[in-house]
Amino acid sequence: MLIRNYRKFKFNWSIIWVFQFIASTSWMASVFVYGSFTLGDYLQLIAASSWTISNLISLFKVN
Repeated sequence: MLIRNYRKFKFNWSIIWVFQFIASTSWMASVFVYGSFTLGDYLQLIAASSWTISNLISLFKVN
């Protein structure tokens, strides 16, 4: 008999998450609005993208 391990995903939404998501996506968009693509701009884009991905991953919490 197979035993299945069911994990429930809890939606980890909060007002703090919303503001962090707004901040990270705004930071990412500002790189494109500014339009200068030097090494520093690429590093800022990587940092903003990482922060946004981290926020999206933290949205779902395994119980």
